[in-house]
Amino acid sequence: MQSQLMGKVRKAPENFVRADDVGTVFAEARAGRRDFIRGAFAAAAASAVAVHAQDRQAVSGDGDPNILELPAHSKGLGQPVVTDGYGKPSRYEANVQRRQSPGLTQTKQASVSFAPLQSLFGIVTPSGLHFERHHQGWWDIDPSKHRLMINGLVKNPKVFTMDEIMRLPSVSRFHFIECGANTGMEWGNVAVPTVQYTHGMLSCSEFTGVPLITLLEMAGADLKKGKFILAEGADGSSMTRTIPVELITSGEVLVAYGQNGEMLRPEQGYPLRLVVPGVQGVSWVKYLRRIEVGDMPYAAKDEAIHYVDLMPDGQHRQYSSIQECKSVVTTPSGGQMLLDKGFYNITGLAWSGRGKVKRVDVSVDGGRNWRTARLEGPVMGKCLTRFNLDWVWNGEECIIQSRAMDETGYVQPSYQQLRAARGTRSIYHNNSIQSWAVRANGEVANVQLA
Repeated sequence: MQSQLMGKVRKAPENFVRADDVGTVFAEARAGRRDFIRGAFAAAAASAVAVHAQDRQAVSGDGDPNILELPAHSKGLGQPVVTDGYGKPSRYEANVQRRQSPGLTQTKQASVSFAPLQSLFGIVTPSGLHFERHHQGWWDIDPSKHRLMINGLVKNPKVFTMDEIMRLPSVSRFHFIECGANTGMEWGNVAVPTVQYTHGMLSCSEFTGVPLITLLEMAGADLKKGKFILAEGADGSSMTRTIPVELITSGEVLVAYGQNGEMLRPEQGYPLRLVVPGVQGVSWVKYLRRIEVGDMPYAAKDEAIHYVDLMPDGQHRQYSSIQECKSVVTTPSGGQMLLDKGFYNITGLAWSGRGKVKRVDVSVDGGRNWRTARLEGPVMGKCLTRFNLDWVWNGEECIIQSRAMDETGYVQPSYQQLRAARGTRSIYHNNSIQSWAVRANGEVANVQLA
């Protein structure tokens, strides 16, 4: 059984909808209702409260038995070395998992899983908890048979094996990756209860690979006529994305095979993927098999029909790939409960696709007053940045928000500001300020301010 308490905060009940409930969720979504999700979440939260009450009763009486009685692990031998050839988390953390959002996608292969941001520390997402987005399911590809082709406006078209790529000079860099649809369900109103589902299409890793510019130069790419490249994946969806050459000549775009000190996971594109820092995740093409150099945008299916921004006047905006400055408080956040008055550490994550996070301000009164949070180092460009703020809760209702600014001077907008420019019918690139309401009983809920 997983511990429900950590730092005077009751954890959020993340797995509150069962697989056989998804049909009900879809039916309600078509009817414009979310009563079933709200009811299921409320029931799960009530169950967690009951467990907490039992735990507190066990400590009452003559003293805490966890101190007075010597535990088994202090009196005997532990497990032998290398019980598991690949280490696994504690069984008490078994509830910390990626999870699918009910009602978001109707097929398991073309779907998404959300990272449990509320349970993570620092800035690095463990590889096994990194969010997933697939358009045709994931594959475990034999690296000895995988090939990368470079063609188009090049003097010497090339085909690389994995061995040939991995023997080239490599670099390792920390970067965030965020799906363009992250927070997309919240455009019109509050849709989901916890930060895992509002912001969990976000992760950060150390990626290792070869700068794409190195491979293009080896192929003799014409970087005067060639203004764009087309990246193509090897999965059945034939994911193809246009990327401006100007991003590549800086050397920051990588053809990556490593993640967090080991080879990529199959769900993350093993054995080869593109890393395009600051750009929405769909352009980080997985199972990368081809790079074509061209002189104009390709208007591929996933950039002409999908991943476009619906504007208030009914037109679609294409190629808006940069993930703008954004932040979110992860504790306290939706579904959690503050168990006592007193000191808490407000913590969260900030990021910008245009460079480094310069500052994060936090409000506990719905944006009327702001305090500048501490940024936890290192602060790196196009990477997650952890922020913290000391706070003493007096037991009264309040609304917690965070607002990030990047090194270009861009300030994260409120919902009112973003909707004034983009309307309410969009899906992608929602970087609005997130609000968490703390009730007088300590419960934390997702809310939006007009």
